[in-house]
Amino acid sequence: MSGFWENIVVETAARYSVVILCTLVFLAIFEIVTSYKNWEEIKKGNFAVAMATGGKIFGIATIFRYSIQHNDTLLISIGWGMLGFFLLLVGYFIFEFLTPMLKVDEEIGNGNKAVGFISMMISIGLAYVIGASIG
Repeated sequence: MSGFWENIVVETAARYSVVILCTLVFLAIFEIVTSYKNWEEIKKGNFAVAMATGGKIFGIATIFRYSIQHNDTLLISIGWGMLGFFLLLVGYFIFEFLTPMLKVDEEIGNGNKAVGFISMMISIGLAYVIGASIG
C-alpha cells in the first residue's frame, strides 16, 4: 500500500488538493479580518479588492510552492504553509498599522485601486521572503 502513496501522480493530486483546501480556508480567514466581503465586492467590479485578493491568492500559492519544494512529506508542507500564511496575515496587519494616515482596509473596500495594488504587491513580496526562509 505504501507504493500507492509514493506514486508521483497520487502525491501530486494529494498536494494539489490540500493546497486548494488550505487556500479556501486561508481566504475565509482573510474574509473575516477585512471589513468588506471579498467576493461580493469582486462581483460588483471592485478592482481594488480583486487586486488585494489576487495578491493574497498568489502569496498563499507561492508560500506553498516553496513549502512543497523543500519538504518531503505532505504534513510538513502543510505545517510550513500554515506558518507562512500566519506570517502573511501578520504582514497585512503591519501594513495597516504602518499607514496610520490611511485606513487600508477601508480604502480597498471603497475601491481605491492604488491601495489595492500596493496591498497586492506587499502580499506577493512577503510571500517570496517567507517562502525563501522555509526549510
